[in-house]
Amino acid sequence: METKQDLQAANKSKLYRGEVVYVYVFDLAYDMKGMPTETLLSLPIQDYSAGQSKRSPKNAFFYRPRMIVLPGETKHGPHSEIKIRKSVKLFSVGAISIKVCVPFEVESLQELVSYHDTSFAAGSRLEDEVYKLAEDILRELTPYCIRPVANLTQDEAYTIFCIYELPHSADGENICADDWLTTNRREVAGLLTEEQDSAQLSEQEVEESTEQYLSYYNSDLVVVDWDAALVVGKEENLDDVLHTMEMANVQLAELEVYDHILDESLEMAYRDVARGKMLTRRNIRRNLREINVDLARLSDELLNITKFFGDWYLAKIFENLAGRFHLGDWHGSIDEKLKTLGDLYQILQQDRVNLWMMILEVTIVLLFIIDVIILLMPVK
Repeated sequence: METKQDLQAANKSKLYRGEVVYVYVFDLAYDMKGMPTETLLSLPIQDYSAGQSKRSPKNAFFYRPRMIVLPGETKHGPHSEIKIRKSVKLFSVGAISIKVCVPFEVESLQELVSYHDTSFAAGSRLEDEVYKLAEDILRELTPYCIRPVANLTQDEAYTIFCIYELPHSADGENICADDWLTTNRREVAGLLTEEQDSAQLSEQEVEESTEQYLSYYNSDLVVVDWDAALVVGKEENLDDVLHTMEMANVQLAELEVYDHILDESLEMAYRDVARGKMLTRRNIRRNLREINVDLARLSDELLNITKFFGDWYLAKIFENLAGRFHLGDWHGSIDEKLKTLGDLYQILQQDRVNLWMMILEVTIVLLFIIDVIILLMPVK
Protein backbone atom coordinates (compact mmCIF):
# COMPACT_ATOMS: atom_id res chain seq x y z
CA MET A 1 0.00 0.00 0.00
CA GLU A 2 1.43 3.38 -1.00
CA THR A 3 2.01 5.84 1.81
CA LYS A 4 1.40 9.59 1.65
CA GLN A 5 5.16 10.18 1.35
CA ASP A 6 5.32 7.78 -1.63
CA LEU A 7 2.51 9.64 -3.39
CA GLN A 8 4.21 12.98 -2.78
CA ALA A 9 7.49 11.64 -4.10
CA ALA A 10 5.72 10.21 -7.17
CA ASN A 11 3.98 13.52 -7.86
CA LYS A 12 7.21 15.44 -7.40
CA SER A 13 8.98 13.16 -9.90
CA LYS A 14 6.45 14.30 -12.53
CA LEU A 15 7.28 17.98 -12.02
CA TYR A 16 9.61 20.07 -14.14
CA ARG A 17 11.93 21.98 -11.81
CA GLY A 18 14.45 24.58 -12.87
CA GLU A 19 14.98 28.24 -13.74
CA VAL A 20 14.05 30.62 -16.51
CA VAL A 21 17.11 32.71 -17.36
CA TYR A 22 16.59 36.04 -19.11
CA VAL A 23 19.62 37.54 -20.88
CA TYR A 24 19.48 41.27 -21.66
CA VAL A 25 22.32 42.89 -23.62
CA PHE A 26 22.83 46.67 -23.73
CA ASP A 27 25.34 48.63 -25.77
CA LEU A 28 26.67 51.43 -23.55
CA ALA A 29 29.34 53.13 -25.64
CA TYR A 30 31.44 53.12 -28.78
CA ASP A 31 34.32 51.69 -26.75
CA MET A 32 35.68 51.49 -23.20
CA LYS A 33 38.85 53.05 -21.81
CA GLY A 34 39.28 50.78 -18.81
CA MET A 35 36.80 49.67 -16.18
CA PRO A 36 36.26 50.15 -12.44
CA THR A 37 38.44 47.72 -10.55
CA GLU A 38 36.81 47.37 -7.14
CA THR A 39 33.09 48.16 -7.01
CA LEU A 40 30.10 48.88 -9.25
CA LEU A 41 26.76 49.94 -7.78
CA SER A 42 28.50 49.54 -4.40
CA LEU A 43 28.97 45.81 -5.12
CA PRO A 44 32.37 44.05 -5.43
CA ILE A 45 33.60 43.39 -8.96
CA GLN A 46 35.07 39.99 -9.76
CA ASP A 47 36.45 38.17 -12.79
CA TYR A 48 34.07 35.66 -14.33
CA SER A 49 35.54 32.21 -14.81
CA ALA A 50 33.59 29.68 -16.90
CA GLY A 51 33.57 26.16 -15.59
CA GLN A 52 34.30 23.19 -17.84
CA SER A 53 31.82 20.39 -17.28
CA LYS A 54 32.45 18.68 -20.64
CA ARG A 55 35.49 17.57 -22.61
CA SER A 56 37.62 20.51 -23.68
CA PRO A 57 41.14 21.13 -25.03
CA LYS A 58 43.97 21.64 -22.59
CA ASN A 59 44.83 25.27 -21.87
CA ALA A 60 41.48 26.37 -23.31
CA PHE A 61 41.07 30.10 -23.84
CA PHE A 62 38.12 31.99 -22.42
CA TYR A 63 37.64 35.71 -22.38
CA ARG A 64 36.86 36.64 -18.78
CA PRO A 65 34.53 39.59 -18.42
CA ARG A 66 34.17 41.51 -15.18
CA MET A 67 30.96 40.88 -13.27
CA ILE A 68 28.90 41.74 -10.21
CA VAL A 69 26.25 39.67 -8.44
CA LEU A 70 23.25 41.52 -7.06
CA PRO A 71 21.45 40.49 -3.85
CA GLY A 72 18.47 38.16 -4.30
CA GLU A 73 14.94 39.60 -4.37
CA THR A 74 11.61 38.03 -3.46
CA LYS A 75 8.76 38.75 -5.88
CA HIS A 76 5.22 37.56 -6.49
CA GLY A 77 5.58 35.82 -9.82
CA PRO A 78 3.11 34.32 -12.32
CA HIS A 79 2.19 31.38 -10.07
CA SER A 80 3.67 31.94 -6.61
CA GLU A 81 6.22 33.86 -4.60
CA ILE A 82 9.67 33.53 -6.18
CA LYS A 83 13.20 34.59 -5.38
CA ILE A 84 15.01 36.02 -8.38
CA ARG A 85 18.77 36.41 -8.87
CA LYS A 86 20.54 39.02 -11.01
CA SER A 87 24.10 39.35 -12.24
CA VAL A 88 25.84 41.79 -14.59
CA LYS A 89 28.83 41.15 -16.88
CA LEU A 90 30.95 43.98 -18.29
CA PHE A 91 32.61 43.62 -21.69
CA SER A 92 35.51 45.68 -23.00
CA VAL A 93 33.68 46.42 -26.28
CA GLY A 94 31.31 48.77 -24.43
CA ALA A 95 28.48 46.36 -23.68
CA ILE A 96 26.91 44.76 -20.63
CA SER A 97 24.88 41.60 -20.21
CA ILE A 98 22.30 41.39 -17.42
CA LYS A 99 21.21 37.89 -16.46
CA VAL A 100 18.05 37.33 -14.40
CA CYS A 101 17.23 33.88 -13.01
CA VAL A 102 13.63 33.04 -12.02
CA PRO A 103 12.99 29.58 -10.47
CA PHE A 104 9.97 27.48 -11.43
CA GLU A 105 8.28 24.18 -10.60
CA VAL A 106 5.51 23.20 -13.04
CA GLU A 107 3.70 20.07 -14.13
CA SER A 108 3.86 20.68 -17.90
CA LEU A 109 5.90 22.59 -20.45
CA GLN A 110 2.81 24.54 -21.46
CA GLU A 111 2.81 26.27 -18.06
CA LEU A 112 6.23 27.71 -18.86
CA VAL A 113 4.96 29.64 -21.90
CA SER A 114 3.70 32.41 -19.58
CA TYR A 115 7.29 32.95 -18.39
CA HIS A 116 8.20 34.54 -21.71
CA ASP A 117 6.79 37.79 -20.34
CA THR A 118 7.24 37.98 -16.56
CA SER A 119 5.19 40.50 -14.63
CA PHE A 120 5.04 40.77 -10.87
CA ALA A 121 2.02 41.14 -8.63
CA ALA A 122 2.85 44.76 -7.84
CA GLY A 123 2.37 45.63 -11.51
CA SER A 124 6.07 46.07 -12.34
CA ARG A 125 7.58 44.31 -15.34
CA LEU A 126 10.94 42.58 -15.34
CA GLU A 127 11.99 44.47 -18.49
CA ASP A 128 11.42 47.81 -16.77
CA GLU A 129 13.50 46.82 -13.74
CA VAL A 130 16.35 45.59 -15.94
CA TYR A 131 16.25 48.76 -18.05
CA LYS A 132 16.49 50.92 -14.91
CA LEU A 133 19.42 48.82 -13.69
CA ALA A 134 21.18 49.30 -17.05
CA GLU A 135 20.66 53.08 -16.82
CA ASP A 136 22.21 53.12 -13.32
CA ILE A 137 25.20 51.17 -14.60
CA LEU A 138 25.62 53.52 -17.58
CA ARG A 139 25.65 56.57 -15.30
CA GLU A 140 28.38 55.03 -13.15
CA LEU A 141 30.44 53.80 -16.12
CA THR A 142 30.20 57.03 -18.15
CA PRO A 143 33.71 58.21 -17.10
CA TYR A 144 35.09 54.99 -18.61
CA CYS A 145 33.08 55.22 -21.85
CA ILE A 146 34.20 56.57 -25.21
CA ARG A 147 31.20 58.22 -26.86
CA PRO A 148 28.53 56.79 -24.53
CA VAL A 149 25.05 56.35 -25.99
CA ALA A 150 22.51 59.09 -25.33
CA ASN A 151 19.68 56.63 -24.70
CA LEU A 152 19.79 52.90 -24.12
CA THR A 153 17.95 50.68 -26.55
CA GLN A 154 15.41 48.50 -24.73
CA ASP A 155 15.81 45.14 -26.46
CA GLU A 156 13.87 41.96 -25.81
CA ALA A 157 15.42 39.30 -23.63
CA TYR A 158 16.79 36.00 -24.85
CA THR A 159 14.85 33.50 -22.74
CA ILE A 160 16.51 30.25 -21.64
CA PHE A 161 14.41 27.55 -19.97
CA CYS A 162 16.69 25.45 -17.77
CA ILE A 163 15.31 22.12 -16.56
CA TYR A 164 17.48 20.45 -13.93
CA GLU A 165 15.95 16.98 -14.19
CA LEU A 166 13.44 15.33 -16.50
CA PRO A 167 10.41 13.48 -15.04
CA HIS A 168 10.99 9.77 -14.47
CA SER A 169 9.29 7.04 -16.46
CA ALA A 170 6.33 5.04 -15.11
CA ASP A 171 8.67 2.44 -13.58
CA GLY A 172 10.80 5.12 -11.93
CA GLU A 173 13.72 4.94 -14.38
CA ASN A 174 15.52 7.99 -15.76
CA ILE A 175 14.41 9.08 -19.22
CA CYS A 176 17.03 9.60 -21.95
CA ALA A 177 17.02 13.23 -23.06
CA ASP A 178 16.90 12.27 -26.75
CA ASP A 179 13.89 10.04 -26.20
CA TRP A 180 12.18 12.72 -24.12
CA LEU A 181 12.67 15.31 -26.90
CA THR A 182 11.29 12.91 -29.50
CA THR A 183 8.17 12.36 -27.38
CA ASN A 184 7.69 16.02 -26.43
CA ARG A 185 8.97 17.71 -29.60
CA ARG A 186 5.69 19.52 -30.26
CA GLU A 187 5.46 20.85 -26.67
CA VAL A 188 9.09 22.02 -26.83
CA ALA A 189 8.41 23.83 -30.11
CA GLY A 190 5.39 25.53 -28.55
CA LEU A 191 7.51 26.63 -25.59
CA LEU A 192 10.25 28.09 -27.78
CA THR A 193 7.85 29.86 -30.14
CA GLU A 194 5.62 31.13 -27.29
CA GLU A 195 2.53 29.27 -28.49
CA GLN A 196 0.01 28.36 -25.81
CA ASP A 197 -1.62 25.75 -28.03
CA SER A 198 1.24 23.77 -29.55
CA ALA A 199 -1.26 21.51 -31.37
CA GLN A 200 -1.86 24.37 -33.83
CA LEU A 201 1.78 24.34 -35.00
CA SER A 202 2.55 22.72 -38.33
CA GLU A 203 4.95 19.81 -38.55
CA GLN A 204 7.33 22.00 -40.53
CA GLU A 205 7.45 24.64 -37.75
CA VAL A 206 7.87 21.96 -35.07
CA GLU A 207 10.77 20.43 -36.96
CA GLU A 208 12.41 23.79 -37.73
CA SER A 209 12.19 25.02 -34.11
CA THR A 210 13.72 21.89 -32.59
CA GLU A 211 16.11 20.63 -35.28
CA GLN A 212 19.21 22.35 -33.88
CA TYR A 213 19.77 20.47 -30.65
CA LEU A 214 22.82 18.95 -28.97
CA SER A 215 23.24 16.29 -26.31
CA TYR A 216 26.45 15.22 -24.57
CA TYR A 217 25.24 12.90 -21.80
CA ASN A 218 22.03 10.88 -21.81
CA SER A 219 20.65 13.30 -19.21
CA ASP A 220 21.42 16.65 -20.88
CA LEU A 221 20.06 18.51 -23.87
CA VAL A 222 20.35 21.96 -25.53
CA VAL A 223 17.74 23.17 -28.05
CA VAL A 224 18.29 26.68 -29.46
CA ASP A 225 15.91 28.90 -31.40
CA TRP A 226 15.89 32.54 -32.50
CA ASP A 227 14.71 34.16 -29.24
CA ALA A 228 14.53 31.26 -26.76
CA ALA A 229 16.35 28.06 -25.83
CA LEU A 230 15.75 24.95 -23.75
CA VAL A 231 18.58 23.54 -21.65
CA VAL A 232 18.33 20.26 -19.73
CA GLY A 233 21.06 19.24 -17.30
CA LYS A 234 22.30 19.32 -13.75
CA GLU A 235 22.20 22.76 -12.18
CA GLU A 236 25.90 22.83 -11.36
CA ASN A 237 26.84 22.03 -14.97
CA LEU A 238 24.82 24.71 -16.78
CA ASP A 239 26.83 27.84 -16.02
CA ASP A 240 29.23 27.41 -18.94
CA VAL A 241 26.33 26.77 -21.34
CA LEU A 242 24.53 29.92 -20.17
CA HIS A 243 27.74 31.94 -20.51
CA THR A 244 28.14 30.74 -24.10
CA MET A 245 24.60 31.89 -24.87
CA GLU A 246 25.33 35.27 -23.28
CA MET A 247 28.39 35.68 -25.49
CA ALA A 248 26.40 34.92 -28.64
CA ASN A 249 23.80 37.52 -27.65
CA VAL A 250 26.53 40.10 -26.94
CA GLN A 251 28.03 39.51 -30.37
CA LEU A 252 24.63 39.85 -32.06
CA ALA A 253 23.84 43.11 -30.23
CA GLU A 254 27.25 44.62 -31.02
CA LEU A 255 27.09 43.59 -34.67
CA GLU A 256 23.73 45.33 -34.97
CA VAL A 257 25.25 48.48 -33.46
CA TYR A 258 28.28 48.36 -35.79
CA ASP A 259 26.01 47.85 -38.78
CA HIS A 260 23.97 50.92 -37.77
CA ILE A 261 27.15 53.01 -37.34
CA LEU A 262 28.37 51.96 -40.78
CA ASP A 263 25.01 52.80 -42.37
CA GLU A 264 25.14 56.31 -40.91
CA SER A 265 28.79 56.76 -41.91
CA LEU A 266 28.16 55.65 -45.50
CA GLU A 267 25.11 57.87 -45.84
CA MET A 268 27.04 60.87 -44.53
CA ALA A 269 30.05 60.09 -46.74
CA TYR A 270 27.94 59.74 -49.91
CA ARG A 271 26.19 63.03 -49.14
CA ASP A 272 29.44 64.90 -48.47
CA VAL A 273 31.23 63.47 -51.48
CA ALA A 274 28.43 64.73 -53.72
CA ARG A 275 29.12 68.30 -52.57
CA GLY A 276 32.54 68.20 -54.21
CA LYS A 277 34.29 70.76 -51.99
CA MET A 278 37.98 70.21 -51.38
CA LEU A 279 37.81 71.10 -47.68
CA THR A 280 34.90 68.70 -47.23
CA ARG A 281 36.79 66.00 -49.09
CA ARG A 282 39.78 66.36 -46.76
CA ASN A 283 37.47 65.95 -43.78
CA ILE A 284 35.81 62.95 -45.42
CA ARG A 285 39.16 61.25 -46.02
CA ARG A 286 40.13 61.76 -42.39
CA ASN A 287 36.75 60.53 -41.10
CA LEU A 288 36.74 57.50 -43.38
CA ARG A 289 40.23 56.53 -42.29
CA GLU A 290 39.30 56.81 -38.60
CA ILE A 291 36.03 54.91 -39.01
CA ASN A 292 37.69 52.16 -41.03
CA VAL A 293 40.44 51.63 -38.47
CA ASP A 294 38.17 51.90 -35.41
CA LEU A 295 35.52 49.51 -36.65
CA ALA A 296 38.08 46.99 -37.86
CA ARG A 297 39.69 47.06 -34.40
CA LEU A 298 36.35 46.78 -32.60
CA SER A 299 35.34 43.89 -34.85
CA ASP A 300 38.55 42.07 -33.92
CA GLU A 301 37.93 42.71 -30.21
CA LEU A 302 34.39 41.38 -30.55
CA LEU A 303 35.65 38.20 -32.17
CA ASN A 304 38.29 37.78 -29.46
CA ILE A 305 35.81 37.86 -26.59
CA THR A 306 33.70 35.15 -28.27
CA LYS A 307 36.56 32.97 -29.42
CA PHE A 308 36.60 29.24 -28.75
CA PHE A 309 39.44 26.87 -29.58
CA GLY A 310 38.79 23.25 -30.47
CA ASP A 311 35.82 21.21 -31.61
CA TRP A 312 34.10 20.77 -28.25
CA TYR A 313 30.64 20.97 -26.74
CA LEU A 314 30.48 24.70 -26.00
CA ALA A 315 31.86 25.55 -29.42
CA LYS A 316 29.10 23.45 -30.99
CA ILE A 317 26.48 25.27 -28.94
CA PHE A 318 27.92 28.62 -30.04
CA GLU A 319 27.93 27.43 -33.65
CA ASN A 320 24.23 26.53 -33.43
CA LEU A 321 23.43 29.92 -31.91
CA ALA A 322 25.50 31.67 -34.57
CA GLY A 323 23.42 29.89 -37.19
CA ARG A 324 20.16 30.90 -35.52
CA PHE A 325 21.31 34.52 -35.13
CA HIS A 326 22.84 34.62 -38.66
CA LEU A 327 26.06 36.00 -37.18
CA GLY A 328 27.93 35.02 -40.32
CA ASP A 329 25.59 37.16 -42.40
CA TRP A 330 26.03 40.08 -40.00
CA HIS A 331 29.83 39.76 -40.25
CA GLY A 332 29.60 39.53 -44.03
CA SER A 333 27.41 42.65 -44.20
CA ILE A 334 29.79 44.62 -41.97
CA ASP A 335 32.84 43.45 -43.93
CA GLU A 336 31.20 44.54 -47.18
CA LYS A 337 30.38 47.97 -45.77
CA LEU A 338 33.90 48.35 -44.41
CA LYS A 339 35.18 47.43 -47.87
CA THR A 340 32.86 50.05 -49.38
CA LEU A 341 34.24 52.65 -46.97
CA GLY A 342 37.75 51.60 -47.90
CA ASP A 343 36.97 51.84 -51.62
CA LEU A 344 35.43 55.27 -51.13
CA TYR A 345 38.53 56.38 -49.24
CA GLN A 346 40.72 55.06 -52.06
CA ILE A 347 38.64 56.92 -54.65
CA LEU A 348 39.04 60.17 -52.74
CA GLN A 349 42.75 59.51 -52.36
CA GLN A 350 43.04 58.87 -56.08
CA ASP A 351 41.11 62.09 -56.79
CA ARG A 352 43.57 63.91 -54.56
CA VAL A 353 46.56 62.35 -56.37
CA ASN A 354 45.05 63.22 -59.76
CA LEU A 355 44.50 66.80 -58.62
CA TRP A 356 48.10 67.19 -57.51
CA MET A 357 49.35 65.58 -60.74
CA MET A 358 47.33 68.08 -62.71
CA ILE A 359 48.72 70.96 -60.61
CA LEU A 360 52.27 69.69 -61.18
CA GLU A 361 51.70 69.34 -64.91
CA VAL A 362 50.27 72.87 -65.15
CA THR A 363 53.21 74.17 -63.11
CA ILE A 364 55.70 72.46 -65.41
CA VAL A 365 53.99 73.91 -68.49
CA LEU A 366 53.99 77.40 -66.96
CA LEU A 367 57.69 77.10 -66.08
CA PHE A 368 58.42 75.97 -69.63
CA ILE A 369 56.52 78.95 -71.06
CA ILE A 370 58.33 81.36 -68.71
CA ASP A 371 61.65 79.82 -69.71
CA VAL A 372 60.83 80.29 -73.44
CA ILE A 373 59.79 83.90 -72.84
CA ILE A 374 63.04 84.59 -71.03
CA LEU A 375 65.05 83.08 -73.87
CA LEU A 376 63.23 85.11 -76.51
CA MET A 377 63.54 88.41 -74.65
CA PRO A 378 66.35 90.68 -76.00
CA VAL A 379 69.36 90.86 -73.74
CA LYS A 380 70.08 94.39 -72.57
